[in-house]
Amino acid sequence: MSRPFLKVERDGPVAVITFDRPEKLNAWAWGPTDELCAAADEIRFDRSVRAVVVRGEGRAFCAGEDLKPETDDVEERHPGRSGAERTVLAYERATYLFERWGVVDQLPQPVIAAIHGYCLGAGLEIAMLADIRIAATDAVFALPQVTLGTQVVGGADLRMVSELGAARTKWLAMTGRRFGPEEAERWGLVQQVVAPDDLRATALDLAHEIARNAPLAVQGVKRAVNSVAYRGFTEAARFEAMASSVLWSSDDVYEGFAAKARKEQPEFEGK
Repeated sequence: MSRPFLKVERDGPVAVITFDRPEKLNAWAWGPTDELCAAADEIRFDRSVRAVVVRGEGRAFCAGEDLKPETDDVEERHPGRSGAERTVLAYERATYLFERWGVVDQLPQPVIAAIHGYCLGAGLEIAMLADIRIAATDAVFALPQVTLGTQVVGGADLRMVSELGAARTKWLAMTGRRFGPEEAERWGLVQQVVAPDDLRATALDLAHEIARNAPLAVQGVKRAVNSVAYRGFTEAARFEAMASSVLWSSDDVYEGFAAKARKEQPEFEGK
């Protein structure tokens, strides 16, 4: 199938998924989401694929959601004839996102994220779908959603609780502050930091190392560990979808997006 936003290549038993919007720093939108999930659907049943590497073309892994100037208006991005309808539609979108991204984080094959440059917002959401994350020394991470008047929608914070702890996750998601690869490695968000020029080779070497092992055993390890790490995730995801959907009818989210368009600091009122 045609995939204008990403490409899928093979390196022996390893599938390499590359986000391919370098002119946009691989900014995220529904189109790339659909393509990523379609690629995962195909890989899931391909027994010749034993490991997957996810990476970004150009200067960034993924700089976050695509916030083009013409879509900074909240009413255009989240339409609805009333606050109630806008909330319901936002809830359906959030629920759909959890459902679709589930086909990536529940792939039987292990997924390795090779992260360089910006890994912000939706980018960090995608990185958290991977089983193992390798970062380049130029990687920059953040969950900046609260600075726009909304919250994490796709479950990155829920996944981070298992790997970073609840307090650390709240600290990062409540402030929106940026952090680097050394902190990410120290906290357990990434498992290795390498020079940018070594990132792709390191990720592929790891993928091939895993692929040489018994595939059914490797997949069994993934399922067993995930059953513990993500216990209660489904219930928490429903709560996050509902909590985030209400925010799209708030005054604060309008202020946050409008201030961003003006490149100013928003003044939130909590209403």
